[in-house]
Amino acid sequence: MKRIKHSTIVLISVLFITASPLSSQSVADRLKHANDLYAQNEFIPAAQEYEKLLEEGQSAELYYNLGNAYYKSNEIGLAILNYERALRLSPRYPDAKYNLEMAAQRIVDLVDEEPVFFVKRWFADLISFFPSNRWFYIGWTFFLLALAGFFLFIFAPSRGLRKFSFNLSIIFIVICGITLLFSGIRKKNYINRTEAIVLSGVITVKSSPDKNGTELFKLHEGTKVNIKNTLNNWAEITLSNGAVGWTEFAHIEPI
Repeated sequence: MKRIKHSTIVLISVLFITASPLSSQSVADRLKHANDLYAQNEFIPAAQEYEKLLEEGQSAELYYNLGNAYYKSNEIGLAILNYERALRLSPRYPDAKYNLEMAAQRIVDLVDEEPVFFVKRWFADLISFFPSNRWFYIGWTFFLLALAGFFLFIFAPSRGLRKFSFNLSIIFIVICGITLLFSGIRKKNYINRTEAIVLSGVITVKSSPDKNGTELFKLHEGTKVNIKNTLNNWAEITLSNGAVGWTEFAHIEPI
């Protein structure tokens, strides 16, 4: 397992969420205190401090540190949940990916994934490569490039240059549209929060949103599910192998 983050990146991430120099200093001190608790093997108190800091603003590094604290406390479900949340904010976070893989080895349920058409998987991986705001900035960059190409098309001194700039503008506009579409999809996925982690030690998934429903199968702490529907305090969940059933919402936590 890769270690907790003590770098200034964490401090900067947290300081950006505060409103005044006094509060920034307070947050920096609290972060140092949480890191010190972790270093002293006081993992539960450290996790509590990270949780309080996250109430003031989200940070991939804080979620990563919180996941480490829970992993060391043998809270595998909470560890996986927070590594996933770190990756939700920063999809290419290598340490979070590595520690998530380590934690996943301790999950009891081995759910086989249904085969997915490679093109669909490729697009899903491509969309998740950047967060929504990064795709948005890329899209607007290509829009400005397309605008520059349009002006070059108008004022170009030769026919060849006008033709080149026109074609280039069309390409940039298409890329702009695609990246803005990716941004919208990523934002929708981020807001909807359809993925969740099982936090209870073991749960029984039923055929209907009713305690008297037929028992279909059991799931253990740390298993990742998709929330298909909700009804009162029940959630209809699906697994990567296609299995479907209902569980009480209290047993899972959206990523």
